[in-house]
Amino acid sequence: MFLALGGGITLSLNDLAIKALSGAYALHQIILIRALVGMALVLLIIHFSRTGFAQLRTRRRGAHLLRVSIVMVSNVTYFVGLSLMPLADAVATAFVAPLFVTLMSAVVLGEHVGPRRWAAVAVGMAGVVIMTRPGEGVIQPAAILVLISALCYASSHMMTRRMRDTESAMTLNFYVQCGFIVVSCSMGLAFGDGRFAQAPGSTWEFLFRPWVVPPLGDWWAFIASGMAVGLGGLMMSQAYRTTEAALVAPFEYVGMPMAILWGLVFFHSWPDMTAWAGIALICGAGLYTLWRETVRRKVEDVAAPSGDL
Repeated sequence: MFLALGGGITLSLNDLAIKALSGAYALHQIILIRALVGMALVLLIIHFSRTGFAQLRTRRRGAHLLRVSIVMVSNVTYFVGLSLMPLADAVATAFVAPLFVTLMSAVVLGEHVGPRRWAAVAVGMAGVVIMTRPGEGVIQPAAILVLISALCYASSHMMTRRMRDTESAMTLNFYVQCGFIVVSCSMGLAFGDGRFAQAPGSTWEFLFRPWVVPPLGDWWAFIASGMAVGLGGLMMSQAYRTTEAALVAPFEYVGMPMAILWGLVFFHSWPDMTAWAGIALICGAGLYTLWRETVRRKVEDVAAPSGDL
């Protein structure tokens, strides 16, 4: 739980850094530099860890490839949406992820979901509708992109739980950083010259900008982003590997007050009444869903025969 709390605070610095860089750089350039910094940090930690580089050997290459692909889609859609929305609005919309976990558990895993949790999902989705602000131009597709990101984020945590018996947190993060580097380099080679550059203010402007040489004054944000993802990713992966998701996930909600704080201090933005309504519905529904999940698991554990515990 402390790992999840620390990871949530640390990863909020990544949102801040990328939001600060989103006005001048291409997303794939930011992700590449961030991944190189994060990879250096991960390799340094692995070097001094007990099992060293031997832990990077894996027989689950296909699972890693699928997880990396999901994480990549989650990052691209989230940060494109983040560049177009106030920081707090984007983070609040992303916190619909626990509701997607509930939907997946029913649809994909065939688990029973009671009426209270279905009601929480409905309330959270109402909050999402509010955050998309229908009819207000660019904000609507931006919120939908963040919604797609939340779905992918929930899927990646489900995979983390499935892979925890054979893969360490270091291994999971190493292959994610590898994926970021490969995909970002490929995107840079494909359209880093700006051949597909979009008009200012368009939805995909952040993704298709040409690469530029960052001035010295911007490197703090690149380094902060890489350090935040490296440390925050390790803490969050370890938290989800060692503890039930329903117990860990509520501590990620520390990112919401952090996003409001960063938005106020660095971007002089404060959520309006519409945003506060969406934040309350999404975060309230998500936290209630996680609480119900914890209660359900305790009931199941008590009801189980002693030989099954």
